[in-house]
Amino acid sequence: MNGDVANKVGTYNIAVLAKHHGIPFYVAAPVSTIDFQMKTGKDIPIEERDGRELTEVFGKRIAPVGLTVFSPAFDVTPNDLITAIVTNEGIFYPPFSGTLKIFRTQS
Repeated sequence: MNGDVANKVGTYNIAVLAKHHGIPFYVAAPVSTIDFQMKTGKDIPIEERDGRELTEVFGKRIAPVGLTVFSPAFDVTPNDLITAIVTNEGIFYPPFSGTLKIFRTQS
């Protein structure tokens, strides 16, 4: 509800770079993917990918045995990096906690 978003790994990095360089950063997502019950991105469960995707190629190990791997499938982009969220139902602008709340009560 605060406008934090989860997307493929790398979205956060691009949002940080855009903010640093004064470039607007927009998120495109269907309204059906918005969880109106979740308060912040800290509550988003992040799927962790199998570490073998990074330590093996074609079933052959390419990394040292015992190496610990953290491989999230998504990252969370904080709302303060987002200019607007563009959806099939309209465009939401900050403060997202207000605009998303108004949308939820009207739909």
